[in-house]
Amino acid sequence: MGQVTETQAPPKRSVSAGGVFLGFAPWIIFTIVAGPSTWEYAALAALAASLVLSGRDILQGHLNLLDMTGIVFFAVVSVLALALDHHELIWLETYAQVLANAVVALVALGSLFFDPFTAQYARRSTPPSVWDSPVFKHINMVLTAVWGGVFVVIAVLGLLAILVPSLDDWFNWVVPIVLLACAVKFTERYPESYKAKALA
Repeated sequence: MGQVTETQAPPKRSVSAGGVFLGFAPWIIFTIVAGPSTWEYAALAALAASLVLSGRDILQGHLNLLDMTGIVFFAVVSVLALALDHHELIWLETYAQVLANAVVALVALGSLFFDPFTAQYARRSTPPSVWDSPVFKHINMVLTAVWGGVFVVIAVLGLLAILVPSLDDWFNWVVPIVLLACAVKFTERYPESYKAKALA
C-alpha cells in the first residue's frame, strides 16, 4: 500500500471539525451545566452523552481515546455522587469543572506521545494509505496540541473563577466559549492550509 509523500496531500477532509467537536461534547456539557448544586446532574448528562455519541463505536468493538476517558471519568464522578455524603463532596463541587477540563487537557496532550487523538477522528474520513504520511501526522499533531492547549487555558480560567467570583461569568462562560469557537474554526481551516503549503 503506497504512502503519501511530504509533497502529496491526503484526501480533502483529513480531519473533521465536527467529529472532533462531538468528541468534546460531553465535556462541554459538563463544564456548562456543572455548578455547586447541579454537578451531579451534569455528570449524569455527560455520561449519557458519552454513551450515546460513542454507541456505534461500542457496538463495533472500538472506542476513541477521548470517548473512553469520558465514559470512565463521568461514571466515576456519578458513582462518587451517589456513594459519598454531601460534606465529603465539597471539594468535588468546587473543583469539578476544573478537574474535568484538566483531565481533557492531559489526555489530549498526552496522546501526542503515541497517537494524537484527532488522528483517530481523521482516520474515519481518510484511506489507510495516507495515515503514515508526514502531512497527515503533522496536521494531527498540531490540531491535538491546539485542543489540548485550549483546555489547559479553560482549566486555569476555572481556577480563576473560583478565586475571583466577581468575574466567574467571564472565566466560566465568555472566554471559554470564544476559545472553543476559535479551536473549531482552526480545525476546519488548518488542514487545507497546511496541505496547500506542503504541495507548494
